[in-house]
Amino acid sequence: MARIYLSPPHMGPDERALLLEAFDSNWIAPLGPHVDAFERELAAATGTAHCAALSSGTAGLHLGLILLGVEPGDEVFVSTLTFSATANAVRYVGATPVFVDADPTTWTMDPLLLEQALEQRARSGRLPKAVITVDLYGQCCDYERIGAACARFDVPMLQDAAEALGATHSDQPAGSQGVLGVLSFNGNKIITTSGGGALVSDRGDWIEHARFLSTQARDPFPHYEHSTVGYNYRLSNLLAAVGRGQLRHLDQRVAARRANFASYREGLGDLPGWSFMPEAPYGTASRWLTCALIDPARSGAPREAVRLALAAADIEARPVWKPMHLQPVFRDCLVFGGSVAERLFDFGLCLPSGSSMTGADRERVVSIVRSARADVA
Repeated sequence: MARIYLSPPHMGPDERALLLEAFDSNWIAPLGPHVDAFERELAAATGTAHCAALSSGTAGLHLGLILLGVEPGDEVFVSTLTFSATANAVRYVGATPVFVDADPTTWTMDPLLLEQALEQRARSGRLPKAVITVDLYGQCCDYERIGAACARFDVPMLQDAAEALGATHSDQPAGSQGVLGVLSFNGNKIITTSGGGALVSDRGDWIEHARFLSTQARDPFPHYEHSTVGYNYRLSNLLAAVGRGQLRHLDQRVAARRANFASYREGLGDLPGWSFMPEAPYGTASRWLTCALIDPARSGAPREAVRLALAAADIEARPVWKPMHLQPVFRDCLVFGGSVAERLFDFGLCLPSGSSMTGADRERVVSIVRSARADVA
């Protein structure tokens, strides 16, 4: 049987046609008409006014922190339950990440804990320079409460929506809730450009400066002149063409991933000790990945036994993100809370969730999971 991957690319004829069009036009290098069009289309898709298409979501995080004036010696509050790129970008600018635990009802940044952390920092006269939220596994954070807390202390919010394109918060698209939003088009994301990302905002001056920095900060001279350090962070015209084809089918990709979740919940929801990542009442999750919690005391099969059974059947599954405060590289960083994210990591499993999965694929996953529990029991 063919291997079932966690979240593989899902390509179609539109992507191929636009890629060949870009190739035949000889707009190969970064910049070009497809980049310009992709930026306009992404801004519309996220409900923002401006967009810079970049080489990765990590590049967007890095540039976003620069635009917010984060410098060495500053602190940045970051969701601890995330991929390392979110915290790595804080290190890129010489700042220190301070981690905030997850809310068990959403798995995203705990708004009450964030507010308490900001209050504590305000009393000591050391507020963070920024807050980075993470829209985890396709679910937006509670931006009504988090936004209010950030506004109260005048701390800007950078939204890491790398996993959440196509999700909504209060009927507004993910990416538009922060002063800056970051998207990712890595090969495993809900839409992909192979490698790529974007920075979105209603601030046109910020996005224009991000474009300047992302093209090696070349000053407007006929020769190459640079008055500041720049970066090679722009998306190529070829990859932007692929992204435009992918974006045309975003709604269908979200629907397919939500269908995966519904199928898994139906097929596995009756198992003792099994529960699934809740959907917050304030929005619609894209269900980029379907994530389950497996209580070993009740399930008859711990998370790792299930994962290994799937691996033996050539099916890819992974643990939920290991919290950043548990990562060796960030072991000296402060964390507010931490036990919720630790529990999610200990018991959480991400099931195959590609938008190209068939019903037979899902049935195969469900069958292996159920047999793994029976074998261990």
